[in-house]
Amino acid sequence: MLRDVSFEVRTGERVGLVGATGAGKTTILNLLLRFYDVSRGRITVGGVDIRDMSLEELRSLYGLVLQDVHLFSGTIRSNVRLGNGNMSDEVIERALGAVHADRFIAALPGGLDAPVAERGATLSVGQKQLLSFARALAFDAPVLVLDEATSSVDTETEWQIRDALATLMHGRTTIAIAHRLSTIQDMDRILVFHKGQLRESGTHQELLAERGLYRRLFELQYSRG
Repeated sequence: MLRDVSFEVRTGERVGLVGATGAGKTTILNLLLRFYDVSRGRITVGGVDIRDMSLEELRSLYGLVLQDVHLFSGTIRSNVRLGNGNMSDEVIERALGAVHADRFIAALPGGLDAPVAERGATLSVGQKQLLSFARALAFDAPVLVLDEATSSVDTETEWQIRDALATLMHGRTTIAIAHRLSTIQDMDRILVFHKGQLRESGTHQELLAERGLYRRLFELQYSRG
């Protein structure tokens, strides 16, 4: 449960959300997407209460990339297009190339027409994640929402994905939940949640200097390495 949480994300700003499990990070995303509504207070986009927007209008604003990538039986092309018949192959190919997914797709029999099994069973975790990035880029939503987008990949793949993320975030408002603090250190601002409250806010260096919750999370994570 969130308590007395208030913050603003400016257009084009990149904001990371961190905190221990149960701190309230995923609740924020559920509220932004109106999987359920706030019981008190309000969330606005451009000054408009999101409860006054249709779900279609609201969710078209977001490009969503989750830890568990949802792929469907079909082809590479159909998994990027997601039923949008107006999306051209040029747009799909440009998006795949921008996030470096074209490299592994070129090696697949059929290229864009290569078959994809249910849940992407024939692809690696990293390949599935790159496809999800390409999908978000192809739909060109103004707000990018990332939920633990690199937590399931190995370290070597993470570097490739981080490069793809930089492309994906360019020029977009970004809200990113992160477990690996390394993935959000370059964000414009980091919000630190603890037991449903927003406890700290600042850049990576500012929060380290405060020697508070973020510093403890950072030291705990890197002491394991």
